Amino acid sequence: MTSRILIAQAKHETNTFSRLPTDLDAYAKRMLCTGADIPRAVRGTNSELGGFLELAEQAGWVTSFGLAADATPSGRLTAACWAHLKTAILDTLEREGPFDGVLLALHGAMVTETTEDGEGDLLGEIRERVGVDLPIVATLDLHANVSDAMARHASAFVTYRSYPHVDMGARGIEAAQLLLRALRGEIRPRTLVRRGPQLDGADHGRSQSGPMVGLLQRAAQHMRAPGILVVNVQAGFPWADIRDVGPSIAVSYDAHVDGAAARAAAIAEEMMGFVWETRREKSIALSSPAAAMARCAGTESDGRPVVLADFSDNPGGGSYGDSTALLRAMVEARLENAAFATIADAEAAAIAHRAGAGAEIRVPLGGKHDAALSPGLEVAARVVSLSDGRFVYEGPMQRGIAASMGPTAVLKIGGVEVVVASNRFQVYDRCFFVSQGIDPAAKRVLAVKSAHHFRAAFEPMAREVIVVDAAGITSPDPKKFPYRNVRRPVWPLDMD
Repeated sequence: MTSRILIAQAKHETNTFSRLPTDLDAYAKRMLCTGADIPRAVRGTNSELGGFLELAEQAGWVTSFGLAADATPSGRLTAACWAHLKTAILDTLEREGPFDGVLLALHGAMVTETTEDGEGDLLGEIRERVGVDLPIVATLDLHANVSDAMARHASAFVTYRSYPHVDMGARGIEAAQLLLRALRGEIRPRTLVRRGPQLDGADHGRSQSGPMVGLLQRAAQHMRAPGILVVNVQAGFPWADIRDVGPSIAVSYDAHVDGAAARAAAIAEEMMGFVWETRREKSIALSSPAAAMARCAGTESDGRPVVLADFSDNPGGGSYGDSTALLRAMVEARLENAAFATIADAEAAAIAHRAGAGAEIRVPLGGKHDAALSPGLEVAARVVSLSDGRFVYEGPMQRGIAASMGPTAVLKIGGVEVVVASNRFQVYDRCFFVSQGIDPAAKRVLAVKSAHHFRAAFEPMAREVIVVDAAGITSPDPKKFPYRNVRRPVWPLDMD
């Protein structure tokens, strides 16, 4: 008999220290679609939904698509926004059901005005409607903060294993394969989670070197044990002031297999012990803007760019994306043949569009959301080009997914070409430059608003990578933030 499957996505990584509320407009700027529009948007893409769809078509499932929603990280979801997203999924569940299984693409670090645990809330609502036995399998971001409620209500999780997240499609396929096995009666998946007394860990999930490599190797070994289906390592998202913030190990096991639950618990405890032991290990060093400029000046060109990553103002972690601290340093250092993507400033982009390509303008740039943290910069600039900001990711991350920066301008400020966008995005694809007529590989210095994802596309072309701690609300120092709701005591706030 053909299986009926509900597929949906509701993703957000919530920085509770952000002043920007997350509303439906924030989702519309990145991804917000329903029904038949979803398979058209994701088929063949390197995304969880693309992976779901690929396996679903191979398996011959009858699929219903409730919602595909994703927004750039920012502050808490408004109550109205969360109600809309949740209702879209639950209404599809009730209107087009009954279903034999549910596939969800979640992030795992969603916080709303009404709940610290958006994913636990959604999974609980779904579980209440479908009963205790229907399989619900969800993908999670490697930076999920996994709650007990999430583990209780989901049958199984499949978390990304790569940071940068180049394995989204593969994890979507893996999750769908687990659901297929459950539908065939081969497995009865259940999940448990363990956390430790820490805000961050596993080198924040960097999978190329450091403790995350060892954790992933241990996970692969443990998955050979009887009844162990998936061992998931979540590095956590520390910029969320909630009780269950921080690294976790979530193990999905087969409840049909004797002793599997006990093995899963032992695995989770052992691996969390390793996360604790390696909590101080870091595979990157951060530079100040001044130190980064000195290194740029002291480096002989070999035809490849020095890549500067603006870690602390990374929109991918919920920062505003409008800090000009690094840009100011680049301009004052009189860098030539340099490019920067992006400064998120809709007002500045609109001024450039009104002036027209080729115009010489003076414009206040950046610093629109928290001028005390990251003041704006008054610049004299030439408008190099204008566009609607639309492009399609070329990869490795999210290959094939459409994106829109909104009305966008390239401003030439001294020797730096700056992509000024209306919408906030982490820059992890060449197309943020290429779509605006800039060849990133031809630049002497290339700056991006990103903490780590940029490496997938830009590190292969780089002469050197310099990660910069300038101004922003994704600083790696948690003691800069006023935590009130996190469980205590917790490292490094309370413990050495």
